[in-house]
Formats: sequence, C-alpha cells, structure tokens
Amino acid sequence: MTPSDGPPAPGTARPGPGGGDLVDVPRLRRRTLTVLVAAQVCGGLAAGSAVSVGSLLAVALSGSSTWAGGVTTATTLGAALASLGLARLATARGRRAALSTGLALAALGATLVVVSVVLSAFALLLVGSVLLGVGAAVNLQSRFAATDLSTPATRGRDLSLVVWTSTVGAVVGPNLVHLDGAVGRLTGLPPLAGVFVLAGLGMLVALLVVQVGMRPDPLDVAGRAEGTVRRHVPVRVAGATLRRHPRALAGVLGVVVAHAVMVAVMSMTPVHLAEHGGSVELVGLTVSLHLAAMFALAPVMGTLVDRAGAQPVLLAGLVVLVVATAVCGLAGGDALGVTVGLVLLGLGWSSATVAGSAAVAADVTGVERVAVQGLSDAAMSFAGAVGGALAGVWLGLVGYGGLSAVSGVVATFGVLVALAAHRGGRSPRADADTGARVTP
Repeated sequence: MTPSDGPPAPGTARPGPGGGDLVDVPRLRRRTLTVLVAAQVCGGLAAGSAVSVGSLLAVALSGSSTWAGGVTTATTLGAALASLGLARLATARGRRAALSTGLALAALGATLVVVSVVLSAFALLLVGSVLLGVGAAVNLQSRFAATDLSTPATRGRDLSLVVWTSTVGAVVGPNLVHLDGAVGRLTGLPPLAGVFVLAGLGMLVALLVVQVGMRPDPLDVAGRAEGTVRRHVPVRVAGATLRRHPRALAGVLGVVVAHAVMVAVMSMTPVHLAEHGGSVELVGLTVSLHLAAMFALAPVMGTLVDRAGAQPVLLAGLVVLVVATAVCGLAGGDALGVTVGLVLLGLGWSSATVAGSAAVAADVTGVERVAVQGLSDAAMSFAGAVGGALAGVWLGLVGYGGLSAVSGVVATFGVLVALAAHRGGRSPRADADTGARVTP
C-alpha cells in the first residue's frame, strides 16, 4: 500500500506499528478482545474478593466503624487519579504499557494491604487501597481498548463484552473469601489477609496475559491507520475537545450521572433494608440481582447501540434511572419494591454506561480520543466517590425516600442533557459510527 492509497477501510489489513508487514485487523481485533476478557476475569475476581472484606479490615485496623468506608473511598479515589495517568501513558506508549503498568501497581497495592494486616497499620491499608484502585482504572480503560480496532457495526458490542465480563468478578469474586482460611494455613498470615494474596495473584496473572497477548498493540495499529502521532494531550485540551463534540460530551455526562446515581442509591439500600428488618440473606440477594442487572445484559445494550445508535440508548438508560429512583423512593419498607427498583437501577446504569462510552469512542478521533476517555473514566470515578459520600449525609437528613428523590432529580438532569444532544449536535460522522441514520 502506498501513501496515496489513503487509510484502509475498516476491517481490512493495516500497516504494522513499524510500518512493516500488514496486520490482519479482524484477527487482531478478536485476539485483543480475548486478551482483554481473560485479563478482566483475573483482575475482576481479585477486585471482587478484595471489596468484600475491605470494610471489615478498615474497622479492625482503625478500631472505629467510622472508617468502615475508608477502603472503598481510597480505592475509588485511586481509580479516579489513575485514569488520567493511564490515558497519558496509553497515548505515549500504547495500551499494553498502560494496562500492564496499572495491573503491576494494583498487585503492589494488594501486597501492601497484606503487609498492613500483618503490621496492623491502618495508614498502610489506605495506601494499598489507593493502589488497588489503579486496577479499577485498568478495568475502565479496558472497555475503551476493546474499541480501538472496532468497526462502526461492532463498537458497542465489543465494548459491552468487556463490561459484561465484570459479572464474573462481581458475582464470583466475593465467594473467594471462603479460601482465606486455606491461604492462611499455607502462609501463616492473619485472617482476611489471604484474600489480598489471591487479589495480588489475580492481578499478576492479568498482567502476564496482557504482556504476552496484546502484541501488536491495538492502539498502535489503529493510530498508524489514522496517521496519528503519539503526543501528550493535557486535561484542558481533552476538555476543549469534548466541547467541540457535543455527543461525546453528552456521553461523558450521561456516564457520570448514571454512576453517581447508581452508587448513591445502591450504597444506602442495604442500610435501608436492614432498618426495616431485612435479613442479611435478603440484602445479599438484592445486591446480587442489582449487580447482575448492571453487567449481565451489557451485550444486549451494546447490540442496541450498534443498531439504534448511542444517543437513543443513552437517553433510554437515563430515563430508566429516573423510574428506578421513583420505585425505590415509593417502596418504603417493602423489600420487593426496593429490589425491583434496584434491578431497574442496574439496567439503567448498564444502558447509560455502555451507550455513553460508545459515544465517546465514536465521536472523537486521533490521540485526543484516548485523553478524553481518560477524562471520562476519572470523572466517572470521582462521581462515584462523591455520590457515595453524600448518600450517607442525605440518608440521615431526608431518609431513603428523600435520597431517592434527590437522585431522581440528578438523573432527570442527565435526561435533559442527553435529549438536547440527541436533538442538536448531530454530525454525519457520529451517526455513521454509532449506527444511527440521518435524514437529510
């Protein structure tokens, strides 16, 4: 292929990162998806098992229930802070380097948590938790990495496949706590430390999978086809890029709103159910159904994005979130009503997250796309941290019904933004990339 031939069409062979042999893009795309899914399973199992005992360790090492949410908060902030750094590393050195670095830091975080348990050092527990949060940032970036070589007809499905894989970690991961005793007997470690040994091993296996399997780097191949030159894109430039792409901006705002609303309502639901006499088993079942709704149907959302376009699916997801908050708020102490509301909350989050992320991947091109993706991930994580922190305050002030009402107002704002972006800000390229049709 000569320079005059122009960039290859989607789904055809493209020059390798060094400009040498042509790369079979469909084959590389499938292999990249396989690598990302395998890494997500290993890292997800680790993260799910760690989250299940983080609050217990925080209370045990700090000596106060006030710090029960310390590990979750530190992990969320770690993910937010790492998202921008991993995006910068991806633009400079590719996806493999960014994902591998993140997984290595997360494995180090798990090691520090184990040491903190041995030394009974609460401060070290928080430091390790921040580094564990880098693993969560890797999971977020992985869904965007799945779209590097996608065609407009497969972008939503590819992205949603990686999101769906999170189901494994969310459902199976917490059950690895039962292996803590066996790990403790083999290593002589204190109780609960063994869970983080498993978390560290999971991160290291994921690191090995990425290092070995992600060659050539999908971002390198995609960048060469686009003629993209690697360079650092400051946050302010990423923000300016978003303002020039209203659909991508609406996608980011939709993801942020959906995550804040979901975390706020979901995090306080166990407390609400317990206050109304709900058993531990009931709380566990409700949360499990919520998590299943968040992740299990992600491929369905991705297929809808590919067929109908990202904006309609984003709008529908945010509307479902409004309905979910209303159902939760009106349910009172009725466990069935709360469970239905939480399932709807998970479905709305899934739809909005997949569609909003797909809008960003479709509407922004070049090296700016990775920077905008990092900004989106950071904003999403910060929104979750703020939503979780304020949820407890609102619960104490206005109760679960009031918290649901406030969350519904926030979700309604997201609906208005998505509706405005759907009616205006249309671009032929964006519509073509997201599968929607434009009427002349």
